[in-house]
Amino acid sequence: MRRPRQLDNADELHAAAVRALMRRAHSVHEMRRALERRCQDEQLVRGELDRLKQQNLLDDARYAREFAGNHAAVRRQGRFRIAQELRRRGVPDRHIDSALDEVFTTHDEAALVRQRLERKLKSIRGPLDERRIASLYRSLLRAGFSPDQARTAINTVARAARFDPEDTAPSEAEL
Repeated sequence: MRRPRQLDNADELHAAAVRALMRRAHSVHEMRRALERRCQDEQLVRGELDRLKQQNLLDDARYAREFAGNHAAVRRQGRFRIAQELRRRGVPDRHIDSALDEVFTTHDEAALVRQRLERKLKSIRGPLDERRIASLYRSLLRAGFSPDQARTAINTVARAARFDPEDTAPSEAEL
């Protein structure tokens, strides 16, 4: 991968940072990494991060709230997945916890599970067998929902489809 052009003064570094923020929001950690790729001077990078924070262009708490709200509403992801993504982006846990608490007071996580499950069920053809139920369960876990929420939603759907995932043993009539 080609290294970006190295910058050696504060104005060029600030312009690069603003351009990056115009494309999408960044956490402080992400911006630090981006600036360090563009500039070898640690003091210059630290000064630019401070400048962006003072101008209110860089704020981890706001970033976490916006990220969590977007991923819950648009992508219909659960608490665990959103927290994992934010941690990967370098957001401190205190901001993650408060953002998730705020977002999930307005978004019902059980409703998000049902919506995501209903969307998945539209693409399933044929009977809802054990293999398909296991696939649905795994997809809900990957989306960041708790195992209990996923199990409850799938059991509700399975009952509606008249297939009980708990009853996998063949009956005496089938033997």
